[in-house]
Amino acid sequence: MIPESAATGTIPFGDFKTWYRITGDLTSGATPLVVLHGGPGCSHDYVLPIANVSSSGRAVFHYDQLGSGRSTLLPEKGADFFSVELFLSELNNFLIHFGIEDDYFLLGQSWGAMLGAEHAVLRPSGLKGLILSNGLASAATWASEAKRLIGEMPEKYRVTLEKAIETGDLSGEAFKEAEGAYYDEHVCRLTPRPREYETTTEFMEADGTVYSTMWGPSEFAPSGSLVNWSIVDRLHKIIAPTLVVSGRHDEATPLVQKEFTDNISHAEQVILSNSSHMPFFEEPELYIETIVAFLEKCESN
Repeated sequence: MIPESAATGTIPFGDFKTWYRITGDLTSGATPLVVLHGGPGCSHDYVLPIANVSSSGRAVFHYDQLGSGRSTLLPEKGADFFSVELFLSELNNFLIHFGIEDDYFLLGQSWGAMLGAEHAVLRPSGLKGLILSNGLASAATWASEAKRLIGEMPEKYRVTLEKAIETGDLSGEAFKEAEGAYYDEHVCRLTPRPREYETTTEFMEADGTVYSTMWGPSEFAPSGSLVNWSIVDRLHKIIAPTLVVSGRHDEATPLVQKEFTDNISHAEQVILSNSSHMPFFEEPELYIETIVAFLEKCESN
C-alpha cells in the first residue's frame, strides 16, 4: 500500500518546474527524508513504496527530477544541459525551497544513489544521514558486472544480449525477450510488475531523453555522458552516517556495492536475500524496517 500524499505540486527551478510529493507530517519535528529516484530520467512513481517510512512519524519527500515524470520535460536538450551538476543544483534548490537544508536525510536509489553520493562528498552540514540503495560508484564496474551476469544466463539469452551490446542493435523480439529475462532476474523479480513500476516505464517511454543522453540506450553498457563516471576516489570525503542497501540478486552486485563499503569508512551494509534491484517491492516490510531503524539510529546518536 502507498500512503496518501499530504501535498503535491511544483516548485520553480530557474525557468523550469520540479514536481514534488510530500507524505507524512512536516510538523512532527522528526528529520525528513528526501528520496532521489533512479534512471537517470525515471519518475518518482516506482520508489513510492518508500513513502511508507512516513509511518515512523517523519515526512518523506519525493520529486521528479528535471526532464522526467511530471516535471518540465526538455526533449530538445542534450549532454551539454543534462549533467550531474544540474541535478545537484536542482536538489539544493529543492531543499532550500522547503526550508529543510539544515536538517534532512537523503535516500538515493540506483542513479539516485550516484546523485546522493555526489551530494554527500560535498559535506553539506544539513545532511544527517545518507542511504545508498541499489546504487553504483563506478560506471565501469557496473558494465563489467553486467557483462558477467549476462554470461551466467541461459545460452539463448546470453548470446542475444552479448551480440546486442557488441553491435549496439537493441531491436527485435529476441532482444526484448532476453532483456526481459535479465530484468526478471536482476531488476524486479515480481510478476506482474507493480503498477508504480509500470507508471515509471510509461513516463520513460513517452520521453527517454535524460536516460538516453546520460546513460545510453542499454541498461547493461553505459555509453552516454556518464560512461566514464566514477566517484570511487572521492567517497572517503563522505562524513554523514551511511547505509548501503542492495538485493542478493541485484544488478548492483556485491562487487558494485564493495566500492561503497571499501571507501566510506563508516558505512553500514544490508543485503536483502530475496530481492534484486527493487527491494522496496520485493521485500517491502523488511526494506522499510531497515531504513527506519537506520534513521532512528542516526537521530539517537
